[in-house]
Amino acid sequence: MNPANPSEILAAAREILPWMIEIRRDLHQHPELGLEEHRTSATIQGVLDDMGIAHRDGLGGTGVLGWISGEGDGRVVALRADMDALPLEDEKDVPYKSTVPGKMHACGHDVHTTVLLGAARLLASGGISFAGTIKLLFQPAEETVGGAKLLIEAGALDNPRVDAIFGLHVDPALDVGTVGLHFGQRNASSDDLKIVVHGKSAHGAYPWEGVDAVVAAAQVVTALQTVVSRKVDAREAAVITLGTINGGTQGNIVADRVEMVGTVRCLNQETRRSVLEQIRETAEGTAQGMGARAEVVIEPSYDPINNDDELLGLVQANSRELLGEDRVVVFPRPNMGVEDFGFYLSETRGAYYSLGVRNEERGIVHRVHHGLFDVDENAMPYGVALQILNALAVLAPC
Repeated sequence: MNPANPSEILAAAREILPWMIEIRRDLHQHPELGLEEHRTSATIQGVLDDMGIAHRDGLGGTGVLGWISGEGDGRVVALRADMDALPLEDEKDVPYKSTVPGKMHACGHDVHTTVLLGAARLLASGGISFAGTIKLLFQPAEETVGGAKLLIEAGALDNPRVDAIFGLHVDPALDVGTVGLHFGQRNASSDDLKIVVHGKSAHGAYPWEGVDAVVAAAQVVTALQTVVSRKVDAREAAVITLGTINGGTQGNIVADRVEMVGTVRCLNQETRRSVLEQIRETAEGTAQGMGARAEVVIEPSYDPINNDDELLGLVQANSRELLGEDRVVVFPRPNMGVEDFGFYLSETRGAYYSLGVRNEERGIVHRVHHGLFDVDENAMPYGVALQILNALAVLAPC
């Protein structure tokens, strides 16, 4: 196989498609939630063993790190796949439907894992030569605790140090054979927000004897709307959403406590720091002005994904050569969703992109995190070929 020939690599990936379909459907039938991916991890280890690929197990609990050494020293490239499923009922009527009630691969992580195994198979076959090292990161818990941090803490990017990392995510809004790219900012950061407003209870007939936490909380909610509209540069983006509000005990009692829970999304770290500070000051100051007290708890969640434009340019060039220029979509704006791949990009250069899996003729049109979500498995060879080409574009040829 000519390592520089995308069509030959794609042809080789298509030859192993039946093998990949078998793996993907097995994973789809046996979904596991974050940090519970013991069977998935064992399956991956078994496949790597069959291919003679060295690996370490138990990273972050269930993560697996494999590596393939080239001919001589050189750069180090990591390819990442997440493994966890979602707490969702599989509503599809297909032979490979989830066998685990209330759990489903509704975000395509079974595909990500299979694509990485397919890339590993071709890279380990000896038909593709390169100098350096390719690391295979099979990551747990993307949907929950941000398992990328666990792999980083376990040293997955070190010894040898990773020079570049590539990841992909299935996208049911894009047809099979299509790739979606975001230069620069791709995804927002996220932070979990909880605000507890403390007042003083009183009888509803004598509200002046207490401090109404409900009224104070209402003022806090309204005031927080000004953080984005008046304290964030209009050329930037931020979102503050309070998704739940709970308080009070009875209709004729002035509430002494109201709890609100929400999320904060930002597109850069400077805006993120400013918004979180303004949330705290606004909530505390507004509550104090009402005679109440606001307790603000902010739990950092995921870092933003900010692609390295040079590396994403390599993905773009490889995609155009493999698929054709008209099959490569460059999105003009980032999205406010989150993904823990951003933690890797806080440590090293990298690029994260979208792999089309939509097929309207087969009814494969549902968004991720939907009970009817599915993929056209013919997309997997494209993912395999692209990940290999991305790695080779960074590594020195032999």
